[in-house]
Amino acid sequence: MLDDSKAWDAVKRRDRSFDGRFVTGVLTTGIYCRPSCAARHPDRKNVRFFASGAQALAAGLRPCKRCRPDEVGRDEAAVLAAIEAIKLGEAERLDELAAITGYSPAHFQRVFKRATGLSPAAYSRALREERARDALGQAERVTDAIYDAGYEAPSRFYEGMKGKMGMTPSDWKNGGAGRVIHWSVIDTTVAPMLVAATEKGVCCLSFNEGEEELRARFPKADLVRGGEEFRALFERVTQAVEQPGTGADIPLDVKGTAFQQRVWQELLRIPAGETRSYGELAAALGNPKASRAVGGANGANNIAVLIPCHRVIQSDGTLGGYAYGLKIKEELLSREKAG
Repeated sequence: MLDDSKAWDAVKRRDRSFDGRFVTGVLTTGIYCRPSCAARHPDRKNVRFFASGAQALAAGLRPCKRCRPDEVGRDEAAVLAAIEAIKLGEAERLDELAAITGYSPAHFQRVFKRATGLSPAAYSRALREERARDALGQAERVTDAIYDAGYEAPSRFYEGMKGKMGMTPSDWKNGGAGRVIHWSVIDTTVAPMLVAATEKGVCCLSFNEGEEELRARFPKADLVRGGEEFRALFERVTQAVEQPGTGADIPLDVKGTAFQQRVWQELLRIPAGETRSYGELAAALGNPKASRAVGGANGANNIAVLIPCHRVIQSDGTLGGYAYGLKIKEELLSREKAG
């Protein structure tokens, strides 16, 4: 059980990541709620926190009919059962998944999206995409990988993946072999900056690194020192580092799993000068218990500043880690807040 001050902070934020960890008892109304309940917040003096609904019931309170706090465990079990069915190929349509869980289709759609951030159909598509990414690195032929991932035809795969992978399927299968990456190390007032880009956009931005680290990231690519055709792009990247919070229109060429891409998109939504905890980021994605996975996706980001992973901190307000050192993270955040 959390201490009362942290529990109350979670209630004020309506933080879904705390649902199931405690319930909020409102003594004046005689009900108890999830921390994320959408009802109007009671006065703090009228609130008591309980580790479980059973404890609240024993104290004479009854469950809120709006947020249904006692169904948290049932909802989680239903979502897990549906995910397992999707992964095993036993069910995919909304009506099939609802039948497995015992919910109505409309209610299950809401429960599933609240837990994962995706509808069941979108989750199935994301799972196929991740399987395709894995298969493309192992199969002898691209078409074999596409069918192995569960697509009915190559055309469905190309339509679904259009604009998401950066590289073409063949490029992905070959680990980027044959791709040309232009790069340069540029002095900035933050630290020496390594920036690299393909013809589609920036694929790497890091600090205190050089050609050796870039080659480790892209071992099969053709690395070329940035020429005149990339000067303007690299100048825009430099300005974005000198003035964090700018450069939102700089094109990027990134690769990652469906989940990683969702995390990176959520990072881009954090306003300059603000921060989020790993838990808050996970909750924003609709998967409040995925803090650890969010941290992994954050660490897999190869494009510092432009995908602002430096804006993610610990829940207690401390900076946490940063691939290029806490001094650089602190400096980037300080500049954003001052700007």
